[in-house]
Amino acid sequence: MTTIPTPTRASGAVGTARSPRVLAALTVSEARLYLREPSAVFFGLFFPAVLLLALGLLMPWADQPFGEGPVLSEITAITGYTPIVLALAIGTVGYTTLPPVMGTYREKGVLRRLSTTPLPPSRLLVAQLLINLAMLVIASTLAVLGGALVLGVGMPRDVGVTLLAFVVGAAASMSVGLLIAAVAPTAGASTGTGMLVYMTSLFFAGVWFPLPLMPDVVQTISRFTPLGAASQALAAGWYEGTFPGVELVVMAVWTAVLVPLAAKLFRWT
Repeated sequence: MTTIPTPTRASGAVGTARSPRVLAALTVSEARLYLREPSAVFFGLFFPAVLLLALGLLMPWADQPFGEGPVLSEITAITGYTPIVLALAIGTVGYTTLPPVMGTYREKGVLRRLSTTPLPPSRLLVAQLLINLAMLVIASTLAVLGGALVLGVGMPRDVGVTLLAFVVGAAASMSVGLLIAAVAPTAGASTGTGMLVYMTSLFFAGVWFPLPLMPDVVQTISRFTPLGAASQALAAGWYEGTFPGVELVVMAVWTAVLVPLAAKLFRWT
């Protein structure tokens, strides 16, 4: 593993470690390490677009109405599935690519060595957060552009609401990933925990079966999970034309609670 640049106690005090230049250098170094992992790059960057294109090109129902009613009957199934795929992209990055990195560093003693420097744990968490957010934006852009150009997926009915739902949903998902990353003792533990949360969340996000077609009780429960709320909020902006106030509040609360908790529980070893 390539050694990441870290400030030492001999080179400067805590102020140096907290400077934007140190964070920028750390983020660049972490990004280079990220790009050396083919599986992380594929699932983080390309999997959402590949999944959406595969569904649109191979599934016979892709160009059929998404459901019944005045809203669902007016859009194709693949258009209705696009917000769900974006929620999947959010969950993929937040739950499966972010936690294992920190678990690996903890297992290999990288974090223990960092604990002897003035570098606060929040800097490493922020660097990972920035990298994964960048990957998420690229992955989502590829999925939306691929869907529009190849499959004729309709664009969001309300772009502002869709973008707001995406940003708040990403923050909520990342907060869950940060909490796992902060406490998982090994790479295996972080991967296993992340995958368990991921698979469960995909159900509530409507990946296994579209949320609009699920029973009301499942939709209600989904509304209060980070990824389920993200999926419903994205759908509201994409084709429902409504404002997802409850979902946005739910995701904001998850973020406000889990981010400070992750920083407080962060383990160097």
